[in-house]
Amino acid sequence: MKITLSVIKADIGGFVGHSSVHPEVLNRVKEVALEAKDNGIIKDVSVLACGDDIALVMTHTKGIDSSEIHEVAWNAFKEGTEVAKKLKMYGAGQDLLSDAFSGNIKGMGPGIAEMEFEERKSEPVIVFFADKTSPSAWNLPLYEMFADPMNTAGLVIDPSMHEGFIFEVLDVYTGMSIKLNTPEELYDLLVFIGATSRYCVKAVYRKKDREIAAVASTQKLSLMAGRYVGKDDPVLIVRCQSGFPAVGEVLEPFARPWFVEGWMRGSHTGPLMPVSFSQAKPTRFDGPPRVIAAGYQICEGELIGPSDLFDDPAFDQARLDASLMANYLRRQGIFEPHRLPPEEMEYTTLPKVLEKLKDRFKLVDTGRPKIHTEGEVAE
Repeated sequence: MKITLSVIKADIGGFVGHSSVHPEVLNRVKEVALEAKDNGIIKDVSVLACGDDIALVMTHTKGIDSSEIHEVAWNAFKEGTEVAKKLKMYGAGQDLLSDAFSGNIKGMGPGIAEMEFEERKSEPVIVFFADKTSPSAWNLPLYEMFADPMNTAGLVIDPSMHEGFIFEVLDVYTGMSIKLNTPEELYDLLVFIGATSRYCVKAVYRKKDREIAAVASTQKLSLMAGRYVGKDDPVLIVRCQSGFPAVGEVLEPFARPWFVEGWMRGSHTGPLMPVSFSQAKPTRFDGPPRVIAAGYQICEGELIGPSDLFDDPAFDQARLDASLMANYLRRQGIFEPHRLPPEEMEYTTLPKVLEKLKDRFKLVDTGRPKIHTEGEVAE
């Protein structure tokens, strides 16, 4: 029997500001999800919080893109939003871009990652959940987990992994994707996933049998809404052991922080800090961006867990490094490269400032050819 693992997340109101989720909001989301379990719609559910976001981790047998499952998440978030509005939480319901469910939660605001598989003799999975960042935050760790032998020894010494993996990469602006084989197309892969503002790893498959290994949420909220309504705060599912990277190999990339888009107002570069569940409350300049790792054993569709995998002193140095990296970037203030470049801020409030001042721009003779707009002929 095939099991589907669906992780659907949304920001439906922050407490206080953008830092965390109020317990009453979280409890209402849990209640609605558990009702769906009691009614047999889903087999099991676990509810996670990271910063001001909530994620439903659900198992079921209805396959990917099930309208019934998506509606469970939608109803849970709608009910949670009502509580958030009652308590005057900040940005209540901000990720819900529609008033009514239309059959599929994709394009309606919440982020989603789903995979379907035959449950193995032992089925360990890790759900990563980040706040104050974008889907491309997963590009670097997925590369290290599934393509870098300096991180993942299994790529060299485990015969079941030795053939490598297939990366599916999405262009978030065109909606088109490409599948690239590693290790033979590794350099081609890096051309794309190194350009984090445009390309995101959508999924990873084991090459020898095309078995699903990892799936990430790739929804960019600003592209759906046409304006800035919050950062995407992505989720990632990774299967571990027995033909996939070991749990330790999957976690290892997070021991060395790297820079991601997001942080304050979704407009800054900052280090991704691995934290325990209790530390997933970004308050310094609304950050720095946080990530939690929830480990589960799936047993006959039941979720055994979660285990708080970053609640480990081995990641203390990563947290200290992230704090130091944050200090360096904060010294830049509103100046790039701490602030994102203009092309990455077109869905923030920056266009409103430019619109207000556009008539005050005057052409200056710099000796260079005149920059002409579409339809004009250059002099």
